[in-house]
Amino acid sequence: MNNYFLENDSIIIPNYFINIVYNSKIIPNETKYDIIKTWANCQVFSYELLRFNNKKVPDLRSKELWEDNIYSKVIFNDFKPLDILFFNSKSEYYWAHLWVYIWNNKVLHISKDIWYPVIWEIKDFQNVEKYKFFLWAKRFFD
Repeated sequence: MNNYFLENDSIIIPNYFINIVYNSKIIPNETKYDIIKTWANCQVFSYELLRFNNKKVPDLRSKELWEDNIYSKVIFNDFKPLDILFFNSKSEYYWAHLWVYIWNNKVLHISKDIWYPVIWEIKDFQNVEKYKFFLWAKRFFD
């Protein structure tokens, strides 16, 4: 299996991640692992990418991740690969979209609007209504 290596091999994106299709019904704690190789929501997609890169990530729902301080910490800048960034159309976590920071102000995401994983620059978010608010980021502990 070929993988994509980014930023001096500090993050690996498995080939099958490029072909995952968005599905809002694939949610944390209610999904079998084999399903996410073809379908995922943005949470499951983010968590599985972190797990593939040897992070210990529990299956937290949005509210649980937002409130968590056992597995992760809040950060607002100086992002590192595999940090999870929260964006939303309003300044609240409910329905926030999760993006994985990969390198050089670029993030990886899957959403129902796009269906397949995409890489965007963070500066481009201000032009999209549903992502105009950066809420914060979470960094999972090793």
